[in-house]
Amino acid sequence: MNTFQLEAASREVAGKKATKAVRKEGLIPAILYGQAPVELPYKETLNPGEKIVEIENNRGILVTDLVVTNENVRSLIYTPNIYLVELTVKGSKTVKAIIKDIQFHPVTDAILHIDFLEVFADKPIIMAVPVILEGHAEGVKAGGKLNLEARKLRVRALYSQVPEKLVVNVEKLGLGKVIKVGDLSYPDLELVNAKNAVVCAVKLTRAARGQESASAATAS
Repeated sequence: MNTFQLEAASREVAGKKATKAVRKEGLIPAILYGQAPVELPYKETLNPGEKIVEIENNRGILVTDLVVTNENVRSLIYTPNIYLVELTVKGSKTVKAIIKDIQFHPVTDAILHIDFLEVFADKPIIMAVPVILEGHAEGVKAGGKLNLEARKLRVRALYSQVPEKLVVNVEKLGLGKVIKVGDLSYPDLELVNAKNAVVCAVKLTRAARGQESASAATAS
């Protein structure tokens, strides 16, 4: 997985009013969620924009309110590729992270908010990875149409083991046949989608149905 360098600034004032003001300046509010729980009360000094949010049993996670620019994140978001983000918070820290969630405006499709999740070398993450079909399916040769039903699959793995794409070989896929998640396996990662979910299928076309009918008529 490739690395994307991204700069951010801490956002010391949160809330709806402050968020609207940030957007009026052409910036995008964001949050970085730390993945490692800490004991409460947290006694170390926090940097600007940082806070501890309790999760359970007197434990919390470090949350950092940020702002990023449209220009900086455009190449990160509007792409079919996936990235490990090397996120640098000015005057504070640099962490490795992935995008956890993005909110878009329902009408303009403008980016409203981004959630980042800090990742660690020894802790697995779950991430959606693009699916690429490889080969010329037998069913397509027979007149069928190959459909990609799942453009991305979710995998659980260490971030160093997450591939840029999942290659699915379809050469032996016949007419009317499908490949499901449970039919696939890859080293060093686990597919977490439902095992009966269809990844791709060769569907019968009118031409293929005509050929089948003609063959049946000839055989009889």
